[in-house]
Amino acid sequence: MLEPREAVRKRPGMYVGSTGERGLHHLVFDVVDRAVNEVLTGRAGCVDITLTPDGGVRVADDGPGLSVEDGEDIGSPNLEALLTRMHWRPGPGGRYDVAPLDGGIGLFVANVLSSRMTAEVWCEGVHWGREYARGVPVTALTDAEPATGSGTAIAFRPDPEIFGTTDCSFDTLADRFRELALLNRDLEISLTDLRRPAESRSVRFRSPDGMREFVPILDAQAAAPAYPDIIGFEQEDPRMAGRMEVAFRWRGPGEERIRSFANSRPTSCGGTHVNGLRDGLAAAVNAYARARQLLTATDPDLGIDRIGEGLTAVVSVKLDHPEFEGSTRGVLGNAEVRACVAQAVREHLARWLEEHPEQAAALIDRILRGADQD
Repeated sequence: MLEPREAVRKRPGMYVGSTGERGLHHLVFDVVDRAVNEVLTGRAGCVDITLTPDGGVRVADDGPGLSVEDGEDIGSPNLEALLTRMHWRPGPGGRYDVAPLDGGIGLFVANVLSSRMTAEVWCEGVHWGREYARGVPVTALTDAEPATGSGTAIAFRPDPEIFGTTDCSFDTLADRFRELALLNRDLEISLTDLRRPAESRSVRFRSPDGMREFVPILDAQAAAPAYPDIIGFEQEDPRMAGRMEVAFRWRGPGEERIRSFANSRPTSCGGTHVNGLRDGLAAAVNAYARARQLLTATDPDLGIDRIGEGLTAVVSVKLDHPEFEGSTRGVLGNAEVRACVAQAVREHLARWLEEHPEQAAALIDRILRGADQD
């Protein structure tokens, strides 16, 4: 039996996916996700990530600062426990938990797989700090100096003994942070690259319109949409103990393009929220076509494959008790989500079809003509 630190270093792929570029970015996301959770729970306002000249990564938030006191007395792990011990949870966390792995092990794994890590906390007028090497403390926890403000900063250098590359891709990180901002309209997150002083760059993301901004980004490389209206909504549904946000439009001819998320993590293989989206689209389109006698009583329903042609859609759910399936946790399995999303999509699309008769007629005509060609 290996100690947790030894186990992580012996088989790092079990914890971050790989020892290549994908695992390197996963390591960064583990540290960033803790800071993002501070914002989503209302404890912080922004997260700043910096790629430093020494090849490291610094992640800072302006929350109250991680506790440096004994965590057993306050009901949650303190700084030292988070960085030096593995904390498993029985499930994947609630709706504000964006961590990609089950269990509270992100900071611990990042520390163990970093050649050097520095943790700093500003709390109650004191600036605390401690350094680690490959998961082992090398300095005492010290209250270095008086401080104003509050927050936590974790700076680390991925270990070249573990990773084939320690050079993070600015674009890969920026894509994920933009995605997080689109999925969480209260989040402000920035990425700054200082690795090459002559080529420094910085981006800041905040998306007050949420998912409505996501659809045009997915369509950026496509031709101008034939139906430019973005149909979007956000609503709570107690039946699924969570909240959904959906945005979609039809570009015209082309393949269906759907992106899905559960608790801000990509669900690359779909799940019940995607099935609910498709159910709702099919129900609304077929009801509209039959009400206007574009389909007769003997005509079969229009299939979702035909209805989905040229569709760009994003569906995100945030659940108190998410259930994921598959070895990669890429499929959402909560059964009740399907009916909830389907009903909401059906109602919102039906309303849009009624309020936009010219666009509705053109859309239904295109779908019907496509169906006749099959």
